[in-house]
Amino acid sequence: MLFTISWRNIWRSKTRSIDDIRAIILGVWALIFMISFSTGMIKSYVSNAIQNEISHVQVHHSEFMEDKESKFYMTDSKEKLQFIATMEGIQSATSRTIANGMLTSSKGARGIMIRAVEPETEAAVTKINEKIVEGEYFTEGKRNQLLVSRRIADKLKVKLRSKVVLTFQDLEGEITAAAFRISGVFESGNTPFDEMNVFVTKDNMNQLIGQSDISHEIAIFLDDPATLDATKAKLQAQYPDLSVQTYREISPDVQLYESQIQTSATIFIVIIMLALVFGIINTMLMAVLERFRELGMLMAVGMNKIRVFTMIVLETIMLAAVAVVPGMLLGFITVEYFNKNGIDLSAFSKGINQFGMSEIIYTDLDPGFYIQLAVAVCITAVIGAIYPAFKAIRLRPVEAMRKI
Repeated sequence: MLFTISWRNIWRSKTRSIDDIRAIILGVWALIFMISFSTGMIKSYVSNAIQNEISHVQVHHSEFMEDKESKFYMTDSKEKLQFIATMEGIQSATSRTIANGMLTSSKGARGIMIRAVEPETEAAVTKINEKIVEGEYFTEGKRNQLLVSRRIADKLKVKLRSKVVLTFQDLEGEITAAAFRISGVFESGNTPFDEMNVFVTKDNMNQLIGQSDISHEIAIFLDDPATLDATKAKLQAQYPDLSVQTYREISPDVQLYESQIQTSATIFIVIIMLALVFGIINTMLMAVLERFRELGMLMAVGMNKIRVFTMIVLETIMLAAVAVVPGMLLGFITVEYFNKNGIDLSAFSKGINQFGMSEIIYTDLDPGFYIQLAVAVCITAVIGAIYPAFKAIRLRPVEAMRKI
C-alpha cells in the first residue's frame, strides 16, 4: 500500500518531479563522464610512460640504477635476451646500451641520454619506428645513424642529414666522441622524453665504448600486465645477481597516478552526491510543506509516524530510481562512444605533451563503478529524505489540518 501511495505522490506535481529527475540524470551522466575522462587521462599517461620509456619490467646490473654509469653493465646480453624473449607471457623484449652524454651541433650543445638499441627488437617494444615524422628509421648496413626528436632538432637547429657529435664516457670512464648523421626525426608525444633522449644503433655504440656483447638494460613488454609480479619473480630467480624491477618500482610517479584513479572517482562522487542531496532535501521539503493538511489527516485517521516516515523515504528513493537508470544508460553510451572514437585534444597538445599524455583521450570506466554509483545514489536519496521525513512526523494532526 505504501509503495502505491508513494508512487502516486511523486506525480502529483509532475513539473517539479520531472525537473528533479532531469537534474539527477544530468548529475549521474556528468559524474560518469568526468570519472571516465579522468581515468582515460591517467591511463594515457601510464601507457605512454610504459611504452616510450619504462616498459613493464626492466633488468639491469645491480648497481646501474643508482648512478647509471656505463661501467655497470651486463655481459652475455644476447643470450639473456633470447632466453627472456621465449618466456611465457613475454610479448617482446629488447636490450639497450645507455649512456649520459652531450649532443653538439654547429649551433649549440645539449645534455642528453643516448639509447643505443637493436632496431628490430626496440621497434617491437616501444614502437619508436612508428613515431618517425621525418626521414626514416634505422637502415640496415648504414653506420653512425642517429634519431633525434623534433624538439631537440629545433633547439639545436639541425635537420635530416645534419652532422652532429656525441660525447660520452666509455667503460673505463674515458671521454669518447664520435660523429653521427641524423637519419630520422621522431615525436613520441611525451615532451620530457623527447627533450632528453636520442637513439643510435647498439652495434655502433658498443664498438665505441669497447665491448660488443654487453647491455645496460633489458626492457620487457608483457602480454598481460596482471602477470607483472609473477614475471618479475621468475626473472629474479633466473638472474639472482641482477636487478629486476617493475615499472612501479622504477617510476613511483606512474604508480601514484594509477592509485589516483579510485581516489579521483571517490572525490567526484562525493562532490556530485553533495549537490544531489541538497537538491533532494529541497524538493522533498517543498513536497512535505505543501501536504501539511493531507499528512495531518493521515495521522489523524491512524497512520503512525513510522509509516509516514517510510512513505516520504520511499518517495525519495523512487524518484532517484526513476532518474538513475536513464542517467547511467546515457553515461554508458557516452563512455562507449568516446572509448572507441576518443576525444581530440590536439588544440591543447603543447600543454598535454608536457605531462606525457596523448592528444587523443579514450574514456574508460570499470564496469563495477556503475554498481557503486547506483548504491551511492540510493544512499544519497535516503540521506536527503531524512530531514523532510522528520519534519513530516513532527506535525501535530490538529494543527496540520487547520493549515490553509
